[in-house]
Amino acid sequence: MNAIEVRDVRKTYRRYGRRKQFGTLKSALLSGRLFRELRPDDAFDALRGVSFDVPAGRTFGIVGRNGSGKSTMLKLIAGIGRPTEGTVTVQGRVSALIELGAGFHPEISGRDNVFINGMMLGLDKRDIAARFDEIVEFAELRDFIDAPVKTYSSGMYMRLGFAVAIHVDPDVLLVDEVLAVGDEAFTHKCLDTFAEFRRRGRTVLLVTHSLDLVTRFCDEALWLDGGLVRVQGDPRRVIDAYLMDVAKAEDAAFGKAAAPEEPPAAVPAGPEEPPDMFKALEGRWGSREVEIAGVDVLGAGGQPTHVFQSGDPLEMRLRVRAAAPTADVVFGVGIFNADGVCCYGTNTRIDGGAAGTINGAGEVRFCIDRLDLVDGTYKLDVAAHRENGAPYDYHRQLHTIRVSSGLKEAGIFRPPHRWLFSGGVRVSGLGTSE
Repeated sequence: MNAIEVRDVRKTYRRYGRRKQFGTLKSALLSGRLFRELRPDDAFDALRGVSFDVPAGRTFGIVGRNGSGKSTMLKLIAGIGRPTEGTVTVQGRVSALIELGAGFHPEISGRDNVFINGMMLGLDKRDIAARFDEIVEFAELRDFIDAPVKTYSSGMYMRLGFAVAIHVDPDVLLVDEVLAVGDEAFTHKCLDTFAEFRRRGRTVLLVTHSLDLVTRFCDEALWLDGGLVRVQGDPRRVIDAYLMDVAKAEDAAFGKAAAPEEPPAAVPAGPEEPPDMFKALEGRWGSREVEIAGVDVLGAGGQPTHVFQSGDPLEMRLRVRAAAPTADVVFGVGIFNADGVCCYGTNTRIDGGAAGTINGAGEVRFCIDRLDLVDGTYKLDVAAHRENGAPYDYHRQLHTIRVSSGLKEAGIFRPPHRWLFSGGVRVSGLGTSE
């Protein structure tokens, strides 16, 4: 039996442009401008032929970028709106936590809002009174329940709304991204409640940007993109497909922002050269006797990319040239995080090479077998300079890469590591025991 059935749903919204104000209603009617000015300029489909089922007792996740139609879909299921085409069928009592504080009156107390919201969700006053203490205890608002809700923080709003929504004992619980404003402890309490709902055969539909939550908690997932269903099925498969698409989009965005084939002209060495390289901002300088004419960033298989998974290989190719034979050349690279902290820097001299030579054009390749950095955006330096440090051509943080990781690690560097446990210590799914 399905708790939710969505069939060929289309939802169309009208867009209105900026209109001139009417002088008077009479003048607008006489001129014929009233109805002409009120016509929509355009229409767009927030959902385009979406179909899926959610079996009773299952937890179903919907993911997608902002504007993909996730929240619109949830509102249609909640009955807040009606589809332009298609049908939405829901079996049983529905409780929706869609917009933070929706249905709360800011001027009255939390106590009165509990009763008003409870009645809106189908309970009578006696039922609400019987559950009132549990609601307040769950929301952790014992000391504030008689204060006007306009004095509540966003987290207090969310806790009270969530507490009311789950204590009406719904058959179907709809939850939008509002859990993002809760603290860690309350989020765990909500997840425990979801688990209890599952054990009792209730249905949960969750819209979230927390992909970890979907893979750990949901039985099935759906990826919406531009109002269309891209992938539906096993949560891990759906999330992997979604992340691959996000990586492609990021790569395209970084590619547009990357340095052009001919980077900005360098300035001569001199006062413009920063005195402290570790505090230098983005830019380019040097004499250009040796020039870095282009930089390519490659990933696995030698494919151009700007988005890497932590642990992927990385290769930087520097296309270099010199107008005249030059016998004192050192090539260097650097990696900086988004805060400008140097993660790593080296050059051909530090790594044991002698000063190089260049005659005409050539290519320099710097290869990293494993890019063991944590999740984040990084800037790359490339340089050609004399052995004494005088720059021929220095590109300071002109090249950008993105490193993605499903892990929530801290710091910059992710060293290869393992965990070992001995004696009576056991950690499921991690390490080995001796």
